[in-house]
Amino acid sequence: MPAELPLDAEEFLTWMATERGRSRNTLAAYRRDLSGYNDWLAGRGFTPLSVTTPTLVEFVGARRASGAAPASVARQLAAIRMLHRFFAEEGVRVDDPTADLDGVRVPAGIPHPLSEAEVTTLLDAVLGDDPVARRDRALLELLYATGARIGEAVGLSLGDFDLDAGLVRLLGKGSKERIVPFGSACAAAVRAWLAPGGRALMEPLRWARRGDAEAVFLNHRGARLSRQSAWLMVRGYGDACGFGDRLSPHVLRHSCATHLLDHGADLRIVQEMLGHASISTTQVYTKVSQERLWQVYRSAHPRASKGAA
Repeated sequence: MPAELPLDAEEFLTWMATERGRSRNTLAAYRRDLSGYNDWLAGRGFTPLSVTTPTLVEFVGARRASGAAPASVARQLAAIRMLHRFFAEEGVRVDDPTADLDGVRVPAGIPHPLSEAEVTTLLDAVLGDDPVARRDRALLELLYATGARIGEAVGLSLGDFDLDAGLVRLLGKGSKERIVPFGSACAAAVRAWLAPGGRALMEPLRWARRGDAEAVFLNHRGARLSRQSAWLMVRGYGDACGFGDRLSPHVLRHSCATHLLDHGADLRIVQEMLGHASISTTQVYTKVSQERLWQVYRSAHPRASKGAA
């Protein structure tokens, strides 16, 4: 059993929720990271209130030695830094042992989107006209059309759609709303799902939870489709198409952004669509487009790989 977090750490999580507006998923991630940190310290006779900088250096080294991915270590270290900064600002500790701690470098990764042909193959893999097929088709079309995160998609309520205008309201990180357009293919799929032969046939006789009646995407029990179930659905169609680990809901988000830029979309517009707080986050997709341009050039130009005469 994980060691319980100190009361002061629980107060930090409460502060993050009430003062910083962090989402439930973010808080759950903080709790996991801080619980792992607290357990490691407890095994060495320390707590977050007594840990020293040399012990923190040892902790980071142990995490790296365990084979943890740099991104995972960096994320956990970020939570630990915020905890100790909170302790220092609130007077729980007089010092911040993370102040002189070096960060963890995370290699800059480039997203690997599907090609446009592969997206078509994926969408064509949804066969049939039963309610489940209609739901799955609508969800896949929506993810690719809008670049929505999977949590944003399953969190949609019926009032969030304006099908006539081709707009949907998404609730992103930090409870920030954004209005995103979608095209005719997505609109047709959503209309089919919301038509009498689709969602209505999955509605229960009695709604189990408040809010499920307004949910756009339902599961077999008539409740709001969960993030985990939607993730497995996407992966299932990916497996059927032979994409395997290459496909996840986030890959569809990558694909949406990359294909928009490939066809001349403005970077700021893509930033707004995806709900990125910083343009630098969106700029990674320009690297994808440039890399694909070079791949095409190297394979197509007769002198791309030859030395000059």
